[in-house]
Amino acid sequence: MPTQDELLDILVIGSGIGGLTAAALLQQQGFRTAVFEKNRFPGGSCSSFSRSGYTFDAGASVFYGFAEDGLSGTLNLHAKIFRKLGVSVPTVPDPVQIHYHLPGGFSLAACYDRTLFLDRLQEAFPHEREGILKFYAELEDVYDILSSLPAGSLEDIGHLLRVCGSFPLKTGALALKTFQSMGKRARRHISDPALLHFIDIEAYSWALQDAVSTPLVNAGICLADRHHGGINYPLGGSGAIAGGLVEGFERCGGEMRYGREVSEILVDNGSATGVRLSDGSLIRARAVVSNATIWDTFNHLVDDDRYRIPMDRFIEAPSWFQLYLGVDASVVPEGLNVHHVLVDDWSRFSDSGGTIYCSIPSLLDPSLAPSGRHSVHAFVTDRADDWAQWERGSDEYRARKDVRTRELLQRLESLMPGISRGCELTLSATPFTHQRYLNRHNGSYGPLLRPGQNILTKPQNATPVRNLYLTGDSTFPGQGVIAVTYSGVSCASFIAAKFRRPIQPLG
Repeated sequence: MPTQDELLDILVIGSGIGGLTAAALLQQQGFRTAVFEKNRFPGGSCSSFSRSGYTFDAGASVFYGFAEDGLSGTLNLHAKIFRKLGVSVPTVPDPVQIHYHLPGGFSLAACYDRTLFLDRLQEAFPHEREGILKFYAELEDVYDILSSLPAGSLEDIGHLLRVCGSFPLKTGALALKTFQSMGKRARRHISDPALLHFIDIEAYSWALQDAVSTPLVNAGICLADRHHGGINYPLGGSGAIAGGLVEGFERCGGEMRYGREVSEILVDNGSATGVRLSDGSLIRARAVVSNATIWDTFNHLVDDDRYRIPMDRFIEAPSWFQLYLGVDASVVPEGLNVHHVLVDDWSRFSDSGGTIYCSIPSLLDPSLAPSGRHSVHAFVTDRADDWAQWERGSDEYRARKDVRTRELLQRLESLMPGISRGCELTLSATPFTHQRYLNRHNGSYGPLLRPGQNILTKPQNATPVRNLYLTGDSTFPGQGVIAVTYSGVSCASFIAAKFRRPIQPLG
């Protein structure tokens, strides 16, 4: 017989970074909040795990938002949130965001030093000097605007009026830039196909779309902030970010409920009233926040066809095939950077497996691997449909994983010669792995905007169901740890304002 638990103010489904951020800020504001997580650990794809003395990032490994420069705007959100929660998350700065290894032998490190980065890019494309400076100046303009505006919900009229009143010119300029494409702006200044390919991979490295399909506003965050706030790696691995949010949340009295999977969001007369857990328990709440994707929320958790989300409303991003490797330090060349993107052929860089991502975070934090060893995380895009013919755990499934592992290791030889022979530990994950652990539709990286869609058409935090809110990569501004952090701040701010307990802007 189902049991009914106590009434909560806020119930959060899933402990991804968006959900944890919203939960921590709401709990600190006096709302009785609980987070329900199916796994025994927090963080979703921004978590860490350990095997045989190695610690690996489950997914994300490039992090913005930790600079302590006193900005009062939307950037450096991690530093501001942890300061507000009274939590310390030590990090180490990384002088290079990503080192790109591209067709034709072209190699370029996107470094923290903006002048050095632009100088190297102009040396590679001397005939595009003026265009390079003009295009990257546009990204700098977006950064300047965003770094001046306080983070908050675009659905909160009071917040919008305050921002517009305090920053009328910058608000107007940002509104115009939301209609602009990164790639189309680049093509106003640059014509060299090879350089435009580089700008495409700059976008694809985090957005999984080429530059034309990437909003200029998103590019201003990821490609300009690296030269200001920089890239910082949390000591102990990516799970330290989730751990810090949990620490702050629990310090304020919030409750983490691990091993509690939500099977249904309860809706009564068009309003969310709580959830049903997989064991049949009913938990009531004044408001429910879903950190699941928009598809999993409305096509699975909400049992009402009126709220279904058509699969063609957005592009379904691919999932990943990932390798977690423990390797002998001898296979890592002296002076190698931490984060790399490798493209062999521009004609297939956006195809499944066409682009390799690789990180060696133990170069920054030696505690992630035994002495004389390194932790390596390498991954490529993949799709659940490509694995559907094999039953997970079957001999055929394992054989396919072995084939993919050997193929990826062979391609990594150009970066780390001898890696195929130097692996002490080899673990792999398919799209089914992501689907299983993260409860994400097809293990997908989430919904992507179609080319030409305005970034403001991305779902916001409110939904057609009263008292049901969304956070995470389905919502504005989109994919990436700093983006879902923003969505969590936005969600908490909107809910708090609705319940007349407004949260002060982060500073």
